[in-house]
Amino acid sequence: MSETDPKSPDLEAVRLAIASGDPVKAMPAITQLRHCSDTEAVPLLVLGTEQKPFLVRSLSCSGLGYKRTEQGWAVLSELITADEDPNVRAEAANALASYGVQRAWPLLRLAFEADAAWLVRCSILSALAEQPEIDLTWLLELATMAIADADAIVRVSGAEILSRIVRERGSDPIGAKARGFLQSLQQDSDHRVVAAVLNGLQAS
Repeated sequence: MSETDPKSPDLEAVRLAIASGDPVKAMPAITQLRHCSDTEAVPLLVLGTEQKPFLVRSLSCSGLGYKRTEQGWAVLSELITADEDPNVRAEAANALASYGVQRAWPLLRLAFEADAAWLVRCSILSALAEQPEIDLTWLLELATMAIADADAIVRVSGAEILSRIVRERGSDPIGAKARGFLQSLQQDSDHRVVAAVLNGLQAS
């Protein structure tokens, strides 16, 4: 939007609010950046990712998924592995996916493999599964890792992705492989995983 837009915020006031590190001040300021251009917003969102409260860092990462520049990509690429809080890493994953699945896939795959936090893993699965152009062999690779996770929530997400592959690919090689993985989960110790598996097998 142009600088004459009445909704355009006072960027210096926004910067001071974000730099305060106080979530009560910083978070409303970050939401105001939706009225700014990418080049105006991204440096301030990057400033937000450097603040101590994880809520401020997390919301800033989310904003970097909508206001996209190379600076934002570089910061998100670091935060997805470097930030101490899984909420922030999860938001960074979501934001990276918004740059396009082809570009984000190598980073997200490595992060999925390295990060044991269920929130991060589920965020990556969800973010990639929502991409219409995602290569289903990539999703199968992630789902295979997900169903071996110790956390049942991650295994449920993996089972749901396997179910989608079975529905979309039927009995071709990738569909058959996904069905085999689903069938192997029928004796899972968690009833939520078993329910997701049965739904997938019945829909196929």
